Amino acid sequence: MPQYLALTYTADVDWWAPEQADELAEYRKFGVDHADTIKASAVLHPTSTATVVRVEGARGGEVVTTDGPYAETKEALTGYYLIDADDFEAAVQIAAELPAAWSGAVEVRPVIMAK
Repeated sequence: MPQYLALTYTADVDWWAPEQADELAEYRKFGVDHADTIKASAVLHPTSTATVVRVEGARGGEVVTTDGPYAETKEALTGYYLIDADDFEAAVQIAAELPAAWSGAVEVRPVIMAK
């Protein structure tokens, strides 16, 4: 069965903070409702914990790191779901049930399966 990655873009918040409890409950409900199609999922720490890595020049060049997010945006990549779906349209329908789709965005991409 084809796999699709659903990337969630939402407000950049601490998902474990008490004020996020209701929305986090919606994500848990989504996980239960789609347990048969979800192969992996994770919530990401806020972008303030990110480090951007670049190599200047080509392979073997100087490694340069920058603390914080790559770009300042209203919405940030906050999590992902790896899902099995019959086709792209089915994956989109599943992604539309993610709470991120209601107040942010969900990017759906087909996964290239290694052979």
